[in-house]
Amino acid sequence: MTDPTGDTVREVQITFDCADPGAQAEFWAAALGYRLQPPPPGFDTWDAALDSLGVPADRRNDRSAIVPPEGASGPRVFFQRVPEGKTAKNRVHLDVRAAPGLEGEARMQRLGEARDRLVALGARETGRFEPGEEMSGGFIVMSDPEGNEFCLD
Repeated sequence: MTDPTGDTVREVQITFDCADPGAQAEFWAAALGYRLQPPPPGFDTWDAALDSLGVPADRRNDRSAIVPPEGASGPRVFFQRVPEGKTAKNRVHLDVRAAPGLEGEARMQRLGEARDRLVALGARETGRFEPGEEMSGGFIVMSDPEGNEFCLD
């Protein structure tokens, strides 16, 4: 596929370094309306696929991935276990579009509903900007269960 200038358009995968790929995949699948990536063709479960590859039980949470629901488009999101913990603010973050097209009180109410749902899943609110602040229509800053920042926008 090429863009209007003739350059090749490339697919993007978003990768999270984390301590618990399975838990992070579950959280972000719920946050984004995604689903866990199904096992490869020919396997009913990931355990069956990993058994066939000889992956030991203690290494089965080293990686996980989520994909858009059937019929939707979006990047694959990949989670990989790393030994070090998060030590600084993200330089890149996701904006989860929870209230597109809404303004004012209706926007902030919808963002608050999304916040409450994600807090119940293990996220934490770290900041709130009302309409007009930061030259925006209002947004809520959150962190996922492992402390990665994202915004509800």
